Amino acid sequence: MNFLRQHTRPEADDAALIREYKTEGRLDTLAVLYQRYMELVYGVCLKYLDAETARDEVMLIFEELIIKLKQHEVQNFKSWLHVLTRNHCLMKLRAAKGREGLEVSFDDRPVMENGENFHHEAETGPSLENNLQAMEKCLETLPDEQKRSVDLFYLQEKSYREVEAITGYDLKKVKSYIQNGKRNLKLCMEKQAV
Repeated sequence: MNFLRQHTRPEADDAALIREYKTEGRLDTLAVLYQRYMELVYGVCLKYLDAETARDEVMLIFEELIIKLKQHEVQNFKSWLHVLTRNHCLMKLRAAKGREGLEVSFDDRPVMENGENFHHEAETGPSLENNLQAMEKCLETLPDEQKRSVDLFYLQEKSYREVEAITGYDLKKVKSYIQNGKRNLKLCMEKQAV
């Protein structure tokens, strides 16, 4: 998988390349960074899409990255890119489901602790995109502990124990942060919908 011209800068770490891209806006800098993880992106796409579509989406994700990387503060590029890729593929599947009436099953694991949903399953198109953008904004309003716990648990699909290990928070605190963060997200989303 080699869609971009070969660029190598092994001496530059991810954070340095991100800083350089954000200040200079040069696509060749972003290409160096993206090329390091292109196989990962392709692999994630293959979990959700056929091989031909996955190859196409790898390039579309690069185009999405051009904008999104400037908008977000990224601490761990690899895991952030993994989440971005997964969400991109899920959005593609949801859009296809809406257009073709396909039944899409991602897996049997519950996405949330309970059955509440922050958006309607049948929503597609601009309103779903608006909901996702509103959710990103609402996530930014949460206290740091809640935001970090919710991000790890829901977006990065870590278990309670993994969140505890990563953050250093007590397990009871982790559960509390996730529960309160989810409630605060829901309230914020409801306010945004009014």
